[in-house]
Amino acid sequence: MKFDLSRRLVAEALGTAILVAAVVGSGIMADRLTDDVALALLGNTVPTGAILVVLITTIGPISGAHFNPAVTLVFALRRETEASAALAYVVAQIVGGIAGTFLAHAMFELPILQISENVRTGNGQWIAELVAAFGLVFTILAGLRFRGDAIPWLVGLYITSAYWFTASTSFANPAVAIARAFSNTFAGIRPLDVPAFIIAELVGALLAMALAGWLLAETKMRAAE
Repeated sequence: MKFDLSRRLVAEALGTAILVAAVVGSGIMADRLTDDVALALLGNTVPTGAILVVLITTIGPISGAHFNPAVTLVFALRRETEASAALAYVVAQIVGGIAGTFLAHAMFELPILQISENVRTGNGQWIAELVAAFGLVFTILAGLRFRGDAIPWLVGLYITSAYWFTASTSFANPAVAIARAFSNTFAGIRPLDVPAFIIAELVGALLAMALAGWLLAETKMRAAE
């Protein structure tokens, strides 16, 4: 079933908004419920992985469930998303992400507009974001190649895992990074640190695309003479 661009854009904005609301909202809730940082991170991780499974399953058939400018860039370069639509997707994702942050603040009766003071910078953080985005994009491309029906679970489980094995807690998404800059909470990131995160995420995504393009390509066997 083919959906027109307006519906796809609403789906991308809605999906990204719900994703960010889950990330920021669960971070606020976890921070309120415990002073144990590890337990708070767990409380932030599980809802994020779970909501990804739900969103990709329900919204994926409409827009492809990118919810991520790095993913949209890869699909545009692979000519699987029209160039004109790709730019509109990115705008919808960023707007939706920021709206999701504001919604999370409203639910917890916090000031709607905030600027994060949570410092996330340094070589380790940047390498972690490169790895996180690389793994996410490679998971998507490999999943599409071998088990398209499993994509929701593959992505949800990957992000759940990457929260814990990356130093940055796996943003892996420029729109999410921008949105989290507007939340001075557990899930926030200082605006000054966002550009480096975005660069690392895009580099990781492009590296994954390049490797997947070679690794997952079918080898044509020479016909027996």
